Amino acid sequence: MEDITTIQIRQNVKNELDKMKSKNQSYEEVILNLMKIAEQHKRQKKELLIEGCKEMAKDSLKITKDWEMTDSKIDWEW
Repeated sequence: MEDITTIQIRQNVKNELDKMKSKNQSYEEVILNLMKIAEQHKRQKKELLIEGCKEMAKDSLKITKDWEMTDSKIDWEW
């Protein structure tokens, strides 16, 4: 059997948890649900960041290729 512990929270935090929980739901269940939601958001944020970096890399590569084509057409004499 797992140990049960007591935590201290401010009254305003308890009030917010009360708003989130149903009659048959424990505070532990509410907290676990919030942790699950936070983890999902963290994963989504990471995925969006990766996708954004991929798009930026594609754009950068396109710009580089466009510049290389332009650069090869210009006769640079210094």
